[in-house]
Amino acid sequence: MYGALWRVLPGPWPVKLLIVLVLVAAILYGLVYWVFPWVDSLLEQESDVTVGMGLLGIS
Repeated sequence: MYGALWRVLPGPWPVKLLIVLVLVAAILYGLVYWVFPWVDSLLEQESDVTVGMGLLGIS
């Protein structure tokens, strides 16, 4: 898959590397600002989970 993407991109390897880095940054930006908050809003409904040391008698 990565080889096919590398062959499709135009230009010499420094230009290809720059394009790939911009694409990765754009994907990460989209995940952080749109996908993760959306998933977090779905998971907030299950917020009754408690983390503690219940087995040791420490709360």
